[in-house]
Amino acid sequence: MAQVILSPVPAGSALQDRLKTAYFHDSYQLQLPDDGSSPMALYLRCVGRTPGWIDFLMRLRNRVVAPFGIKDLGTLSGVDAQRQPSSYRVGDRVGIFRIRHLSDTEVVMGQDDKHLDVQVSICKQPAAPGTAPRVVLSTVVHIHNTLGHAYMAVITPIHRVIARGTAQRLADHGPN
Repeated sequence: MAQVILSPVPAGSALQDRLKTAYFHDSYQLQLPDDGSSPMALYLRCVGRTPGWIDFLMRLRNRVVAPFGIKDLGTLSGVDAQRQPSSYRVGDRVGIFRIRHLSDTEVVMGQDDKHLDVQVSICKQPAAPGTAPRVVLSTVVHIHNTLGHAYMAVITPIHRVIARGTAQRLADHGPN
């Protein structure tokens, strides 16, 4: 079982230029055996393993924030399980996010709303000799107003549990 540890956003990540002005950011890294999976394939595995309680919280969130004009995002697991990872392009919607950046080493997903902007990255970093590649899951949030601050006050502790748990599920189940 791979260990998940808190880490900085990787130096080569497309999120680097967003960190200076971010209200919040975090990253969790793990090492996985390299089966050749792209970052997009790893992201799809992550959301495909979303526990029911997280989707329940997303549905609850969507009902609670609707009166404030915040978007209904659906659920994390709301992706087409039959679609091939290689068929996705920048701009495509994947569950609650749109693809912002897509390369052989990283996928950045994002969602903008009137209260805040969120970007989530899965970055696959090359292995040092004799080790497995590192996979880093990062989140960066920019807040626009008081509603965004209130939202993050509630969501931040929940986000940390979900982000770390997502990385741990990927570590526990490996690349398959």
